[in-house]
Formats: sequence, C-alpha cells, structure tokens
Amino acid sequence: MEKENKKSNALKEKLFIKRENGYSRISSEDEKACMAFSEDYKNLLNKAKTEREAVEEAVELLKANGFIEYKRDMKLSAGDRIYRINRGKSVIMSIIGTAPIEEGIRLCAAHIDSPRLDLKQNPLYEDHELALFKTHYYGGIKKYQWTAIPLALHGVIIKADGTTVTVSIGEDENDPVFYVTDLLPHLATEQMTRTGAKLIKGEDLNLLIGSVPFREDECSEAVKLNILNILYEKYGITEADFISSELEAVPAFKARDIGFDRSLIGGYGHDDRCCSYPALRAAVDCKAPVHTVVTVLTDKEETGSDGNTGLCSSYLEFFIYDIAANLGANGRHVLSASECLSADVNAAFDPTFPEVAEKNNCAFINRGVCITKYTGARGKSGTSDASAEYTGRIRRLMDSKDVIWQTGELGKVDMGGGGTVAAYIANLDVDTIDMGVPVLAMHAPYEAISKLDLYMAYKAFSVFIAD
Repeated sequence: MEKENKKSNALKEKLFIKRENGYSRISSEDEKACMAFSEDYKNLLNKAKTEREAVEEAVELLKANGFIEYKRDMKLSAGDRIYRINRGKSVIMSIIGTAPIEEGIRLCAAHIDSPRLDLKQNPLYEDHELALFKTHYYGGIKKYQWTAIPLALHGVIIKADGTTVTVSIGEDENDPVFYVTDLLPHLATEQMTRTGAKLIKGEDLNLLIGSVPFREDECSEAVKLNILNILYEKYGITEADFISSELEAVPAFKARDIGFDRSLIGGYGHDDRCCSYPALRAAVDCKAPVHTVVTVLTDKEETGSDGNTGLCSSYLEFFIYDIAANLGANGRHVLSASECLSADVNAAFDPTFPEVAEKNNCAFINRGVCITKYTGARGKSGTSDASAEYTGRIRRLMDSKDVIWQTGELGKVDMGGGGTVAAYIANLDVDTIDMGVPVLAMHAPYEAISKLDLYMAYKAFSVFIAD
C-alpha cells in the first residue's frame, strides 16, 4: 500500500496542475524585493488617483530614467528611450531594441482610469440651504458604496481666458473633504425594500460641499453664492467655468497594508494601477532589450475605451507606425510580428461569496499573476481569446523565469463577465493575452490585492519585454 501511495503521489506531482500559495515557492530574494516594490506602489497609489495624475507621475519617472519626449522628425537607434503624451491622459513609452523592428515589438498595455464620480457640466446648486455638486458616475460601480465616505476632488478647470486651474482638494489631512449622504436606518424602511442596484440612484450621488450663506446682504441662493465666492477668491473661476472642466470625486483614503501579516494592500484604484505601475516599472528598469519595447498607459477603459485617449482610438497604432517608419519598416508588418500582454486585473476568489466563482477556473490571492486567456461575457462576447499557441508560449516563458502564475476567468459562465483592452490590440493583428493581478472587491472605493501577486506582475512584464 505504501509503495502504491508513493507511486500515485509521484504521478500526481508529474501530471496535476500545481495549485499552491506562492509564499511556499517564492525565494527570499524575491520576497524582499516584493516588499520594497509594494512600498513604491503604495506611494504611487496615493499620488495618482486620476488618469492625468498617473500620466504626470509616469512622465516624471520616465524623465528620471533617461526617456525623452518623442518628436516625429527624431532619428532613432537601438537603446533610445522615448515617450509621447496623448492629451495629458494617456502616455506611450518605448525603448528601441537591437533587433530589426520588423521582428516585432514587445507591447504591454494597461489602463490608468478607475471608477469614480465625475462632476456634471453644471454641477453646483443649492437646496434647502445646503450647497451640492451633481455628479455622473464613471465606470461600473455599486452606487451605494460611494455614500458616507470621505471624497477628494481632483482635476482641471479651463477658464474663459484659456488658462488652466489644477484642483486637488481632500488629500492633505488639513484639507476639507466632500461627502455623499445616505439615509439613516431609522428612516430607510422604503429604501431597504429596493434591489441593491436601486438602493442609491444615480441622481442621488450628490456631493455635499457647504452650508454657510453669503452674509453681506439678503439674497436667494446665498449658500451657492458663498461657495462661488470662495472658489472665485481661491481659483479665479466663475460658475460658467465648470462647463470646461474635468473634475473627479475619488475616495480620500490612503493606501494601507491589510492584515496582521501585512501581506495585502488596501487602496483606491488597484484596477488598473496594480497592473499599470508594474508595466511602467518593467519598462523603466529594462536596460537593453533585443526587441523594441512599447508600453502604453491608456485612458477610458472603464467606459469602453472610446474617445481619442482610449484604445479604440488610433493613437497607439499611429505611434507604432511612426517609429516603424523612422526605422525604415512598414508599420503593418511590425504589428503582425508583435506580441502583447494586456495588463489588466482579474477577480480574486472571495470565500465570503464563493457562489459566483468556478473554483477550478478562477484566480486566488497569493498564487501569482493571473493569465486570462479570454474575457467577455456569457458566450465569450467581446473577447479576443488568445490562441493555444500564444498561450503556450507565454506559459513556457513564465515557467522558464520562475514567475509564479495562475489562470482564471471572471466568474461563472452566465454570472456576468467583463472586458479589457486586449481585443482592441488583437484587432491590430497582434498576438495578445491578458495578464494581471487578482483583486478583491474590484471597483469598490477601497479594493485589496496581494503584495506577492503585485510583484509577480512586475516580474512577468519584465521577463516578457526582455525576451
């Protein structure tokens, strides 16, 4: 019997997929690097809560590491490190490789927008001596999660004279914060009979911003007037200037370690900064790649990637065409020979809500970066579905470089689903697969990820672009 058990155990070791906690496999060297990387990431998470701020932080890091802004008439050669900003809300960086660019590029694509509350174009109003901002939620959220938490206001206002006012209020501990009210349970009898999707309605997401009236004389809307007067004195803006503004209400929370063992990170915007930051750092830390490296941090993924800063736009394609032409190659041929990791998150298995996951095909915390062969909903709607050949290539590469990885789908079939930018890049005739960090409470104002999974994403992107 003992002999048979040994034989079956050996056979299992050889034939079964290994599903184990990454901490049983990670080297002590990687574990130290993982903790240091996580501290850098938390700092970024606190500084860059919007796509504009993420671009600013990325460009600062790029400049500090020898990247220069790309102009179309620049002469490029192996080793050149360049970047291009698209309208302040997305950025592409590239390192020219030693191999002919006709052999294809190594492309990483991640998004830097996250679910939030956007101010409407005419947001400011007074109701029963309270001043409020009207909002329009951005991306897929559970609306009730955005009530009764401190919110900060970030963004830009373009004044009538064309000058730009940058806004960031609520992040410093001495700043005021903003707030969406909710009903007290004593009076919420009717509200609590609603379905979860209607507990809070879209038009209920109003930011409370003040209550003191303008005192110098009697007038209607005196509280609104007082708020406008404060804004005019501080920023020189009028009510009409809100029409040409992009102001986003985001959680005012700071990123923090979660758990007695500090193995998890809680924060706003893990989706998709826990993939965009590792992709950025992998590019910055890459020294002399064989194949030309291109990394894009894009906007608008949470609303479908439309618009001229989203990946349904042609700005990435045009950039690749430009550098291909600069190096004497045809852009279409370069794209056909290229490979991409679409760097986006997947849902982590949550033992509190096991019914939505199919346990053989979902991602788990601490089992490494997640390779997602296909996304979409129901019958794989809206996915590129990576080929078996390309999936096999990425699998072999990760194994050869000791990257801890797993596979996963976004929930049970017919349970829901979701998408990434993978399909838009695959549509350019590029081999593409999703790879990213599993997230708990995705799209909530405060999400959670594993430090180990975060670091393995960085390691995966690094070995991919160096290959």
